[in-house]
Amino acid sequence: MSAVVDSTVVDSVAVDRMAVDDELWSAIGDPTRRRMLDLLLADGQGTATTLSTHLPVTRQAVTKHLIVLDRVGLVRSSAAGREKRYRVDETQLARAVAQLNSVGTLWDARLRRITSLAEAIQRAKNQALAQNKAPAQNTATAQNPAPDANETSKEK
Repeated sequence: MSAVVDSTVVDSVAVDRMAVDDELWSAIGDPTRRRMLDLLLADGQGTATTLSTHLPVTRQAVTKHLIVLDRVGLVRSSAAGREKRYRVDETQLARAVAQLNSVGTLWDARLRRITSLAEAIQRAKNQALAQNKAPAQNTATAQNPAPDANETSKEK
């Protein structure tokens, strides 16, 4: 099913199907987890201990956040002694970026359509107002003609 919006064809079913990854977006929606992803991307990898030094949460909280990110596939872990080293799964991150871009494109098209409809409604209102004002002005002028110059001087 496709929708034509301002000469743009948007496959809304494909976008909706692609965009419905609530667990992924719930994981990304948390600001601490987003900061963790930024740190992992900047450093290439990290452990719960190293990440906790850069975050306002405990090591245990970082571990719980990493478990959420691992469950949705945004990070992968490997054993490093007694700790796990985490790195961002770039394929899953690219999937999240693609979903966000698709949703953004869909909403841009929807907002253009809403803007177009609002502008059309406003133009119609302005035209109706102009049409109603014109006869009203003519009627008012006919009922109350401008005073004659002679009448004005007589009143003085």
